[in-house]
Amino acid sequence: MTRKSAVLLLSCPDRKGVVAAISGFIAQHGGNILHADEHGDAASNTFLMRVEFDPAELDLPLSDFAWHFGETAKQFDMQWRLALSDVRQRMAIMVSKYDHCLVDLLYRHHSGELACDIPCIISNHGDSQAIADFYRIPFFLVPVEKWNKRAAERLIIAQLEKHAIDFVVLARYMQVLSSEFVNAYQHRIINIHHSFLPAFIGAKPYHQAFTRGVKLIGATSHYVTEVLDDGPIIEQDVVRISHRDSVEDLIQKGRDLEKVVLSRAVRWHVENRVLLYGNKTVVFE
Repeated sequence: MTRKSAVLLLSCPDRKGVVAAISGFIAQHGGNILHADEHGDAASNTFLMRVEFDPAELDLPLSDFAWHFGETAKQFDMQWRLALSDVRQRMAIMVSKYDHCLVDLLYRHHSGELACDIPCIISNHGDSQAIADFYRIPFFLVPVEKWNKRAAERLIIAQLEKHAIDFVVLARYMQVLSSEFVNAYQHRIINIHHSFLPAFIGAKPYHQAFTRGVKLIGATSHYVTEVLDDGPIIEQDVVRISHRDSVEDLIQKGRDLEKVVLSRAVRWHVENRVLLYGNKTVVFE
């Protein structure tokens, strides 16, 4: 984004006049619509929309937008939020021993591809300390054992709160989060699962895929919910394998896929392109 813009994200029951009401409101107050994307889900009668507009000539301050837009939102029973392109979200990355997704995210952030801030990296192993030091990002080691999981999570949450974290990325963080943790950051925890969900949930999906003899393996990035590997899916991709590939080959091919899938999901989240409804997402690319 080369100039300041505002992004209006909304969902509501699908009915006539919604688009006209939204575009009319923005135009009436001097805004200039730059991009508009919409989707109607017939099965649930849900309308979803992303409107990006230039607020430079608005006749009202953006701080008062909610008050003025409230009547329109109420009329159409909207769930909505307004995001500003010049307000950078604060992302924490959590990682265990496998560091390929972490390294990829840090490089993309360093190169300007991910327009967010990364105040901290948290891990239950010390292996990624040197990587964090190279990118000059504070690294916090929080060991996790069966007997101290609750205490470890409290330490992690304390760090997230201290750094005013907006959302969390699990870059191959190999611990199952408690429902308390998930609910504290509901729809703000992005995970990468090394499988094309819903196939091969849980541990060692590449080993499961090898045993099953599949011809495609995949990776899935999704929002974390209390149900393991069952949250709303943001992005997926696959790569073809053959009978000649070993488990190690599947793991290597899968790692390349995981990096790309996770980075896409994070970028779309940062750019406010993801809308949730039910256990699904709409991604306005």
